[in-house]
Amino acid sequence: MTLAAEQKSAEVTDWAARIGWVVGLALFVALVYWLMREGWKWRGTLQSGLPELPTTPEGLAPATLTLTGRYHGSTTAGQWLDRIVARGLGTRSRAELTLHPEGLDVVRPGAAGFFVPAEAILGARLDKGIAGKVLPEGGLLVVTWAHGDRVIDSGFRSDRAAEHPAWVKALGTLEAEDAAAASAAPHPHHDRTTEGTAR
Repeated sequence: MTLAAEQKSAEVTDWAARIGWVVGLALFVALVYWLMREGWKWRGTLQSGLPELPTTPEGLAPATLTLTGRYHGSTTAGQWLDRIVARGLGTRSRAELTLHPEGLDVVRPGAAGFFVPAEAILGARLDKGIAGKVLPEGGLLVVTWAHGDRVIDSGFRSDRAAEHPAWVKALGTLEAEDAAAASAAPHPHHDRTTEGTAR
């Protein structure tokens, strides 16, 4: 009888220890989650000066390329861990990309989409990581673009990664065409100066 009572007592003690460990682990996970959430909110507050994202304009020319895949996040250009969370750019989601002569249209089911005008596109490259997401070498299409006073890297992965090089080439061509158009445009300031000199 005494031996049986000791075994029963030991079992109860073991269960109490296990429950204590589970509760402690749950509290630790909850604390980590809370700290991450507060950090996310704090980062969003610091980035509150980011302007509203452009929306898709009416009357776009026919698309030159389309892509379906995932949006993995945006960072400050050249700093793959400096995540941008303002304006919904921190939300990972499915994505549908459409490239038009006027710019890049990003549709995100379940999240806010945005439009990158052609003159804001600064280039594209293949990479393997962004905003804490690491993929195989060349598995990420990174589009670099200007918005407000920021230069942003946005990472996408196509459902068919073999499409990525065509996008890098097309976005680079679009950037070059826009730069050429900008340099060929008349510069009223210089014209006025010349006119003033002539007078």
